[in-house]
Amino acid sequence: MNKTVNINLANTFFHIDEEAYNKLRRYLEAIKRSFSGTAGSDEIIADIEARISELFGEKMEHERQVITMKEVDEVINVMGQPEDYMVDEDIFEDAPRSKSSTTTQSRVKKLYRDTEQKYIGGVCSGLEYYLGLDALWIRIIFILFAIFSGFGIVAYILLWILVPEAASTSQKLDMRGEPINISNIERKVKEGFDDVADRVKSVDYDKVGNKVKSGSKTFFDTLGDIFLFLFKVFGKFIGIILVIVGAANLVALFITMVTLGAFDASNFPVVNFFNLMMDTGVFPIWATLIFGFFAFGIPFFFVLYAGLKILVSNLKSIGNIAKFTLFGLWLISVGVLAAIAIRQAAEHSFTGTTSVNDSLTMEGDTIKITMNNTDEFDFENTMHFGDMRLVHDENGEPLLYSRDVRFDIRKSEDSLLRIKIKKDADGSSFEEARNRSAKIDYGYVLNSDEVVLNDYLTTSKENKLRDQEVRSIVYIPEGKTVVFDESVKQSIGRSTKNDQDYYRRKIVDYQWVMGSDGELKCLNCPDDPESWEDEDEEENRVIINGEGIDINIEDGAESLKVKIDEDGVEIKADEN
Repeated sequence: MNKTVNINLANTFFHIDEEAYNKLRRYLEAIKRSFSGTAGSDEIIADIEARISELFGEKMEHERQVITMKEVDEVINVMGQPEDYMVDEDIFEDAPRSKSSTTTQSRVKKLYRDTEQKYIGGVCSGLEYYLGLDALWIRIIFILFAIFSGFGIVAYILLWILVPEAASTSQKLDMRGEPINISNIERKVKEGFDDVADRVKSVDYDKVGNKVKSGSKTFFDTLGDIFLFLFKVFGKFIGIILVIVGAANLVALFITMVTLGAFDASNFPVVNFFNLMMDTGVFPIWATLIFGFFAFGIPFFFVLYAGLKILVSNLKSIGNIAKFTLFGLWLISVGVLAAIAIRQAAEHSFTGTTSVNDSLTMEGDTIKITMNNTDEFDFENTMHFGDMRLVHDENGEPLLYSRDVRFDIRKSEDSLLRIKIKKDADGSSFEEARNRSAKIDYGYVLNSDEVVLNDYLTTSKENKLRDQEVRSIVYIPEGKTVVFDESVKQSIGRSTKNDQDYYRRKIVDYQWVMGSDGELKCLNCPDDPESWEDEDEEENRVIINGEGIDINIEDGAESLKVKIDEDGVEIKADEN
C-alpha cells in the first residue's frame, strides 16, 4: 500500500504515487538548477512543466487515476535524461544513460498560425510547416483563388478564425513536428531571446516612437480581433440556441413519456390511437415510449452537451464510456423502432375483401335510394383517427366507427334489383386481411321499391385501424326509374354515370331512368345544361379553373377529407 500525493502541475491537478512524486520533484529541481542564470529560464521551466502535464494527461484514462513510477519514467524518457543536458549527475545515479543527447521520436505536426512570420494572420506561414510547401506558393494559391472565385478570401478568413496561434513554445514545436523535450524547448526559447536581442540592437528608435504614437497594432491585427470577436459572439449565440433546443426537447420527451405511460388506454385518446394502430402484444406502449425517448432524446442530449461545451470552456467531458454507452443505446432504440415501423407497415401489406350479394324482384317502376344515419352513438367526446372514431354502443362497449362508405349505380343484367356489398380491410397476410374484413358490421335494407344503406360501418376495437371501408353497388334493371334521397349526397360514388355529366351531388335533385348503355338518363333536367357558375352555391365541392381553386364546405361540417386519385378529386365533410 503506497501513499499518494496531490500536485498542481501547470494548473492541472494530478494524483501521484509518493515514490514517483519524489523522482519527479528531483527531476524538475535538477532541470531548474541547470537553467539557473540562463536567459528566459522561467519560460523554459514553465514550458517543460506544461509539456510534462500534457504527457501525463495523455496517459490518464480517468481523472482519479494515480500516476506511478512507470508514467514518470516514460515522461522522463520523452523529455530527456538530466545528464544529457549537463545537470547534476549524482542526483540520478540510478537512471540509465542515454546514448544520444536528443530524443528522436517522430511527432505528427499540428496546424497552427505562425504569427512570427505573418503578413496578415499567419495562416500561410503556418501551412508551410504543416504541408511542407513554401509559404510563398501557398500565398500565391490563395491569391489566385481569391481573384477567380472569391473562395480564397473565405478560406483564409475561416482558417484565420478557426486555427489557433502558435503562442507557446510547445505549440511552436508542435507546429514544426519537433519533439517537445528539454533540448528543443531550451533552443526555441533562446532563439526567441536572441531574436529579440538582435532586434533591440538594430532598432530605429525614432520609427518605434512614431509607431507607438500611431498605435501598436496593425490594421490586420485589428481586423483579426474584430473577426475573432464576432465569431465568438456568434458561437455563444449558437451555443445558447443548442442548449435551449436540446433542453426543451428533452423535457418535452420526458413529460410525454411519463404522461402517456401513466394514463390508461381507455381514458386517454393518444394512447387509444397507439393501441388501435399498433400490435401492442409485441411491444407494449410503455416499452415503445422508452425506446422512443432514447431514440429521440439521446441526440437532443448531445445537442445540449454541444451547446454547453461552446458556452463553458472548461466543461468536463462525460467520458468515452458514457459516450459509447449512449451511442449503443441509441442504436438499439432506433433498431427497435425501425422493427416496429416495419411490422406496422406489414399490417397494411394485403387488402382482403368480403362480399355480400342480395337481390329481389321490383314490384313497381321506381326505386328510391336512401342512406340511413344513426343516433345511437355519442360523438361528443370522441376523437378522430383518420376516417375512424372510437365510440361506445348502448352497452358501453367500445367500437370503431367510420363513415368511409360509398355506393355506385350500375345496370342490372336481368330484371332483378340487385345489391353487392364489398367490405375491405388491410392485414399482414391476405388471410388475416380477409378475416378482418369479414368482421366489419354493415347494415342495409333491400325492398322492392326502396334501398336503404347505412352511411357508416362499425367493427370491434380489437380489429385495429386497418383502413376498413365499405363499397356497395346497386344494380338497377333497364328502364326502371331511380330517385335519390337528400341523405345520399355524401355517399354517391364517382362511377355512377349520367347523360348530363352532372357532378354526383347534383344527381339527387332530379329523377333518372336506367338506360341500356348503363348510364342514368335524366327525366326532368332543364333544357340548358347548368354551367359551373350555376353550381357555385353547391356545398362540399372543388372548382379548378383559370381563376384558381375554389373550395366550398358544407356549413356545420367538423372535418374535411380530400382524396385525389385516378378518378379525380373527392371532398368529404363530416358533420358529427
